Amino acid sequence: MSRDSMPLLADESSVATAATRRLPRRSAFRVMGQVARKEMTLFLASPIAWLFFACFAALTLFIVFWGEAFFSRNIADVRPMFEWMPLLLILLCSSLTMRIWSEERRTGTLEHVLTQSTPLWSFAVGKYIACLGLLLVALLVVLPLPVTLSMISDIDWGPVWAGYLATVLLGSAYLSIGLFVSSRTQNQIVSLIGSVAVCGVFWLIGQRLITDNVGQNAGELLQALGTGSRFDAITRGVIDAGDLVYYLSLTLVFLALTVYGLERERWSQGERRVSHRRWQVATVLLVLNALALNLWMGQLDSWRLDTTRGKQYSLSATTRNYLAQLQQPLLLRGYFSAKTHPLLSPLVPQMRDLLREFEVAGDGRVRVEIIDPMENPELEEEANQQYGIEPVPFQVADRYQSSIVSSYFDVLVQYGDEYAVLGFRDLIDVKSRGETDIDVQLRNPEYDLTKSIRRVLTDFQSAGDVFASIDTPVELTAYVSSTEQLPAELARYRSEIEAAASAMAEQSGGKLQVSFVDPEAGGGEIAAQLTRDYGLRPMNAGLFSSKLFWFHILLVGDGQAVQLPLDDLSTAGFEANLDAGLKRFAEGFTRTIALVGVAPSPQMPGMQQGMPASEFRTLEDFLRTEYDVVQEDLADGRVSKNADLLLLAAPTSLDERALFAVDQFLMQGGTVITATSPWTASLSRSRLDIAAVESGLGEWLSHNGINIKQSLVMDPRNAAFPAPVTRNVGGMQLQEMRMLDYPWFIDVRDEGISDRSPVGAGLDQVTMAWASPIRIDDATGERDTLTLLSSSAGSWLSTSTDVMPRLSEDGGALSTWQAEGETGNHALAVSSTGSFDSFFA
Repeated sequence: MSRDSMPLLADESSVATAATRRLPRRSAFRVMGQVARKEMTLFLASPIAWLFFACFAALTLFIVFWGEAFFSRNIADVRPMFEWMPLLLILLCSSLTMRIWSEERRTGTLEHVLTQSTPLWSFAVGKYIACLGLLLVALLVVLPLPVTLSMISDIDWGPVWAGYLATVLLGSAYLSIGLFVSSRTQNQIVSLIGSVAVCGVFWLIGQRLITDNVGQNAGELLQALGTGSRFDAITRGVIDAGDLVYYLSLTLVFLALTVYGLERERWSQGERRVSHRRWQVATVLLVLNALALNLWMGQLDSWRLDTTRGKQYSLSATTRNYLAQLQQPLLLRGYFSAKTHPLLSPLVPQMRDLLREFEVAGDGRVRVEIIDPMENPELEEEANQQYGIEPVPFQVADRYQSSIVSSYFDVLVQYGDEYAVLGFRDLIDVKSRGETDIDVQLRNPEYDLTKSIRRVLTDFQSAGDVFASIDTPVELTAYVSSTEQLPAELARYRSEIEAAASAMAEQSGGKLQVSFVDPEAGGGEIAAQLTRDYGLRPMNAGLFSSKLFWFHILLVGDGQAVQLPLDDLSTAGFEANLDAGLKRFAEGFTRTIALVGVAPSPQMPGMQQGMPASEFRTLEDFLRTEYDVVQEDLADGRVSKNADLLLLAAPTSLDERALFAVDQFLMQGGTVITATSPWTASLSRSRLDIAAVESGLGEWLSHNGINIKQSLVMDPRNAAFPAPVTRNVGGMQLQEMRMLDYPWFIDVRDEGISDRSPVGAGLDQVTMAWASPIRIDDATGERDTLTLLSSSAGSWLSTSTDVMPRLSEDGGALSTWQAEGETGNHALAVSSTGSFDSFFA
């Protein structure tokens, strides 16, 4: 047989021998490529290979859709697939590598490889590249899963691509381990078992099963060494340079060990040469340098890339500023139950990941603990008694049954002896699109956590100085019925708070005066006064009980009154509420918002914590949870000296004196927020009208570069308007509510909400009703202006005052709206920061 017609041999030794005979100068890289092509060709030419890929895809889909109950989660992501990928890769990579070297050793062709002049690393790297190519083919088989998901939902592709990158990196490390094990044995089964064992150890040492049973420092070290913990960090969407270096160095180390092990088999038994020593030193130095590089990269937290939409894991400058102010460790403890509602379950890893970001940004000042209270009775008792954290019952249903599960979804923020608790109602946002279509998402977790951190940090720094900052004494009056009239739980609570309030009064130095009053004593005169002055009324003992009792606690002093809530019937809860209430009477503890445009409630004059006026009631209630809100009267030409922010809520007909007060507040460095419009809407039983209104701010805003046009924005992307529609059914007139297309209700979302400002952080959608366009005219160019909210590109302007929704002639079918005039984006909310000149200068 001639050499030109010689068939391709099935082992690398023959390939290398033929190559050396034909082209003695052939480079090692060409041999490496030839080895890689041959290995892939032999594997893919076998039908068993495609059956192997099909089994891998079937197992992956089974785990995602059945094992993880994908559709029950109702979350558009492929995180369940990546959560199982570390275990699947152990089996996949071990199967791909088990015959690569062991078959060479079993058939005796390894000796031919060892006798070639071509460097052994070219064979090792060639086989590694072949296995890596087969791994990529296996991942392509399951790629249709996220692609299909993107067709039916709005998927965040950042974590998906990050997950595939993590899979390739982890698979690369497992392949190098499998090749090393395969090179040490001639039995494929032994190679498979050994590879699974070694890869399993690297995965297991970073899991909670191991780290929870050792100390904190040892646990952190094991997590850094574990392949699974770093894999989870990348799949959530944050690519850390340290994780990349870890996987690449692990791959390089085991490839080097493979080459070194094969090279040793070239050496004569008992013979020692300088070249042998060089190989040993080079291999040891490579391993030590890889270890040193990982230790160095572990100290760098800035080389990170957040691939999530909206940069979910990139903490804002404000958050980092508060973390930098920490003088002692801050504890962030997440209470999450393993068994919880299916809609809450996918949010647990998101909260856990965000808490880890706080830990990284804290640079050693933040300690994060994730616990399941159901598995730790001592911590559960501490959470219940000391922090008032209780499990919440949820109704859950699986394939076989429906049941009630009490679970935890809380975060404790503790700094020193100050703490704040965020429950699931504080952290999540529930949107219902129907009886069965419910969307549960995290509301704005970074903001909620940062707000709590700021609160506990401020409280700790000012601890013990509350009464020193109170100028006039404060009276705590508990309007409580006699013990016989109270329910058993409130009777116990009464005795507890009486003791706690008396103890605090003794420490106040006369700044706190405590009294308990029965409103029904003396003919009920006090009860009538409470109803008349504060709008307080007796409570019912039960839903079907006619028994009434009083239980209201008021703090009164310095012209204001604060009612303490009854949200936590424990001594710790009362002390926390009392402390928060006292700080409203002290200077410097809470920021003050001066609110213009809402008159005080006539039922409760001077009351700061009670029921506000009906207009903007929700806004005022929300602000009062974190700030002191004072009703500001600008008639005297100035703003209260203790005001930190001036909020103008739909003001009308501001005169020159009031405008001067606003202008001077801005000139003194204050922040002014205006919610104003040149139009006002009025709704009657049969008519919806809109009329022009004069706020008095037009010229002042124009002077500061903000112009509000005398027109209305209409947008085809809008919220519906509920209106009664009369239909003729069989001669009978029936009235029903119909959701009508209404372009004046602008639905702002996605690109219409700026992500450059904290105002838009966490906002998915905002509805702007009867909004006017805003134009920014910064002549100086020295101000930082930003459009916060804007309409869609298909919106247009209208000056018509006819804002009635349209119906067809028969009153049934809805009529669509056509754009009138030029269409385009229009600014609906803006911010301007910088230097301003006085309007009265």
